[in-house]
Amino acid sequence: MALKTAILRMQGISKSFPGVKALKNVTFEVEKGTVHALIGENGAGKSTLMKILNGVYQADEGDIYLDGARVTIPNTRAAMNLGLSMIYQELNEVPEMTIAENIFLGREPKTKLGTVDFKKLYDDARQLFASFQFPYDVYDKMKALSVANMQMIEIIKAMSRNAKLIVMDEPTSSITDKEVGILFDFIRRLKQDGVTIIYISHRLEELAQIADRVTVLRDGETIDTRPMAELSKDEIVRMMVGREMTEYFPKVEVPIGEEVLRVRGLRCEGVFHDVSFSVHAGEILGIAGLIGAGRTETLGAVFGLHPYDAGEIVLDGKRIRIRGTRDAVDHGIVMVPENRKAQGAVLIRSVGENITLPHLRRYRHYCLRTKAERGDVQRQIERFRIKVPDMDCRVDSLSGGNQQKVILGKWLLVTPRVLILDEPTRGIDVGAKHEIYKYMCELAAEGIATIMISSELPEVLGMSDRILVMANGRITGELSRAEADSEKILRYAMEGT
Repeated sequence: MALKTAILRMQGISKSFPGVKALKNVTFEVEKGTVHALIGENGAGKSTLMKILNGVYQADEGDIYLDGARVTIPNTRAAMNLGLSMIYQELNEVPEMTIAENIFLGREPKTKLGTVDFKKLYDDARQLFASFQFPYDVYDKMKALSVANMQMIEIIKAMSRNAKLIVMDEPTSSITDKEVGILFDFIRRLKQDGVTIIYISHRLEELAQIADRVTVLRDGETIDTRPMAELSKDEIVRMMVGREMTEYFPKVEVPIGEEVLRVRGLRCEGVFHDVSFSVHAGEILGIAGLIGAGRTETLGAVFGLHPYDAGEIVLDGKRIRIRGTRDAVDHGIVMVPENRKAQGAVLIRSVGENITLPHLRRYRHYCLRTKAERGDVQRQIERFRIKVPDMDCRVDSLSGGNQQKVILGKWLLVTPRVLILDEPTRGIDVGAKHEIYKYMCELAAEGIATIMISSELPEVLGMSDRILVMANGRITGELSRAEADSEKILRYAMEGT
């Protein structure tokens, strides 16, 4: 039944891409002045539906109604003129410009002479900062901000457009719990002012705090729309994946073998200090800590992404020197990075090319796709259940979960000694997370030493055999699986902060 106070109704929306039916007769209705969660597994069609609403894509079939009137949205400018705004998960900052200039980029206030009115621009930015409790100066450059704070700027930018309907695509994926609280307070204030929020998130625990209604998409189709108060997390998961998930963290205990990697006294001035740890065959070593603790930089140094000033890396009892990523790969150390789109994959190239890229020396013909190469790619597609029409489709056409599987397939084409996973399930849905966890258990059973950096405490507690906690570039605590809990981890993570 249609809502009497619906601000938005998308009816019979269908959209196809080459080899993929992304949306199939989707109906989506949102009540004015509410927070409406749009959820589903990666590849369910959430982002495609919202890009149609915001003029990025055009639907093959279907109609869009705003405040009861049928509208056409040919481009993003038309969407903005209709009072629609979208915060994308991927950041769109200009690093060398100031924060204020980034916020008003493309819509700067003008003087009577037609030049940019910088006084008004910076005054307006200060007012936004004050209302959003943002602790930076408007003159600071974007490049000085952390990823978390850049995400907050994207949110402030959207709020500054005075939109009547705002789409937030994973707005909390890279921000701290404190910043999440500030964001939720701001969303509640927007609701009081009659602004409508469409909220896309894979963090199901957030929905109970912020969502009024929930729509679930699966395989490009609408499954159901229900009040959030009527749904449990288990019911939402069942609707998303279409099956029972018997255990959210499918941790399997495997024998812990010999020490594979030992790091002694690793240091990079101003970044991390005197870091020492080890990881064994078959072990999943969790690395916890707050944003900015130095986790990514430390393990990036082990993989050759970042330099280190002092310390040593010992692999299978022999000291090695890592001068770059090629050294690490040659020694059997591989890393799935936090920022998969910038560092993990070549988005404009095919799935097959991405999977074999680090291993071209395995194939005789570098410019031609050999039978052996295509066979290896197909095996990885099947092993990691990558949903693709064929191996020649571009990686940027895949969902986040399938992109992550491509990166795993790339590094696990040849069995490594050490696998480093940096935020391995960030931005992917509950079904894909469950699959990643199962792969981690399978790899541990094969004797691979795994190091997992994660900001999600349930994930760290659910999947780790042992947990290290970092704060201010140092290891502040070590906990066994049996003794670890959220309170102890947070206590170590806040040491010296």
